[in-house]
Amino acid sequence: MPGGPGSYIIGEEERAEVLDVLDRGSLFRYGKEDDPRYLHKCVDFERLLEKTLNVKHALATTSGTASLMAALAALEIGQGDEVIVPGYTFIATMSAVRLCGAIPVLAEIDESLTIDPEKLDALVTPRTRAVIPVHMLGNPCEMDAVMAFAKRHNLYVLEDACQACGASYRGRRVGTIGDIGAFSLNVFKTITSGDGGAVVTNDDALYERAFGFHDQGHKPNRTGVEVGNRSIIGMNMRMNELTGAVALAQTRKLDKILAALREKKARFKAALEGLPGVSFRRINDPGECATLLTLLFETPAYAEAFCGIFGGAPVARSGWHVYNNMEQILAIDPKRYRKHMLPATDAILGRAVNLSVGVVDTGLGAGKGINILSTDEEIDRVAENVRNDVLRAYEKGAKG
Repeated sequence: MPGGPGSYIIGEEERAEVLDVLDRGSLFRYGKEDDPRYLHKCVDFERLLEKTLNVKHALATTSGTASLMAALAALEIGQGDEVIVPGYTFIATMSAVRLCGAIPVLAEIDESLTIDPEKLDALVTPRTRAVIPVHMLGNPCEMDAVMAFAKRHNLYVLEDACQACGASYRGRRVGTIGDIGAFSLNVFKTITSGDGGAVVTNDDALYERAFGFHDQGHKPNRTGVEVGNRSIIGMNMRMNELTGAVALAQTRKLDKILAALREKKARFKAALEGLPGVSFRRINDPGECATLLTLLFETPAYAEAFCGIFGGAPVARSGWHVYNNMEQILAIDPKRYRKHMLPATDAILGRAVNLSVGVVDTGLGAGKGINILSTDEEIDRVAENVRNDVLRAYEKGAKG
């Protein structure tokens, strides 16, 4: 079954929260406090997420893409501004920038499969306004270096934590380190409500603008529908109470999900240590989500040979998370964007293979592996199959 770990453990908790809303019949996120039908599930989700992430403000939205757009609007990113984004990320990171009228500037990744802080300074121009570090595949970016870079150039930092809900970097939850953060609750994410998302920030002004953009310009309010006093032109990205009910139940499970994934990944990874010509992607902090295990082969030919035996494809050919496969982005400006414009990224992704741990997603090249429900016996069996297939590829001479 494809999906993220949260989708594997939907159960009575989510059912009870949803039926609670249906039984009362109040599905809109707003309502009157003295109305017994109004259960404020979206508000409760926001409050719980704030507590879980230790952040001042959380705002529920309809998707991770909506969260990115609301965050960019909060930062007042607009026409002609440049925003630095990694070449390995879901397409929404770039499309959200474009839909704000701004220009995505593509950056290289390193062997953590996240943005390479050492190659950012060369991308800055007088039009650069922000950088979006993407905590890709649940692995936190090197945020100390990213924040230092942003400070040097007076840039905003928007953390794309859509694939990393609950991860931490040096004791702080990702999404709360920069100026503002965006999360997704899509079915392939750590926790899920089918779709949905959230914006988080410790800045009151950014929260107010993000809230306004997500709901037709209204200033933040918790229950009743505001009339007048609108601050900006906005859109409708409001979460409804049914989605909020599922999000609430899933957020209560977040830390248990992460603990289970880290335990299973540790066993899976240990069983694959010592393979010839194979290493693992660099993990920037042990607080990663542990949703995937990435093998780094010495050469692309070796990675391709393994995939030919095991199944799947190297990350370079895994879909709309790789800039080379984003035809609508490449078509915007052939002088600015072209295939293979990021040689370091191409070289890394060409020899990288993702195995599922908690996220089972062919779009990430992680359609095979284990999942959050896998037993120790299953983990050992899959690891043995992977080892055997790697060794078969090695014996065929694919290493060279």
